[in-house]
Amino acid sequence: MAGMHALANPARFQRFSARALPWSAGLTAILLLVGLYMAFFVAPPDYQQKETVRIMFVHVPAAWWSMAGYAFLAGLGAALLVWKHPLAALMARAAAPVGAAFAATCLITGSFWGRPMWGTWWVWDARLTSMLVLFFLFLGHIALSRAFDSPERGDKAAAILALVGVINLPIIKFSVDWWNTLHQPASVMKLGGTTIHSSILIPLLVMAVAFFMLFVTLVLMRTETEIGRRRLEMAALAAE
Repeated sequence: MAGMHALANPARFQRFSARALPWSAGLTAILLLVGLYMAFFVAPPDYQQKETVRIMFVHVPAAWWSMAGYAFLAGLGAALLVWKHPLAALMARAAAPVGAAFAATCLITGSFWGRPMWGTWWVWDARLTSMLVLFFLFLGHIALSRAFDSPERGDKAAAILALVGVINLPIIKFSVDWWNTLHQPASVMKLGGTTIHSSILIPLLVMAVAFFMLFVTLVLMRTETEIGRRRLEMAALAAE
């Protein structure tokens, strides 16, 4: 907690980010190259889905980290509303578009995967619909944070939306268990252990770590941009 409070200062965060960004960007590039190589050239085709299964190596990590990204967004919202961390609003503004991009990637790749498997690009399946709601929650956060003349009011409104929207996360996770859906049930994160063979599981986990590092890198970069934008806005107000 002490470390989090220390990084809440934008100047300290920028010093941390300047050291961390080259490492996170480099690690992201390496993991993506390794993960994509394993996904396309090492992992075998599925006995039922054939080569189409390779979409999973992008689709599943994008789904995982869009959900985790929204939980992170809600945590930033709580930090802003409860502890009034000066960096929380700026980092939330940075994270929301990244989360939206991950959710969009999940939806698009899911459509390409669903077409040969289900015979259609889209169905109003519980898992698909709740993921679409997650995408719209990210867009709503982006819109609300910029909808007011006062940035503080916009950030607080967006933080409240982020906290309310958390209820959608367990719906996404458990929708395949609660309702009769076309979407396959969990096969990696389940109580009885994974049902995926290691030849597919290992590349999938490498891609999951790569997507996590990509999320971290993009949020760090965008937070730097938001800090600079806020300083320019304050300087412009002071000059009036």
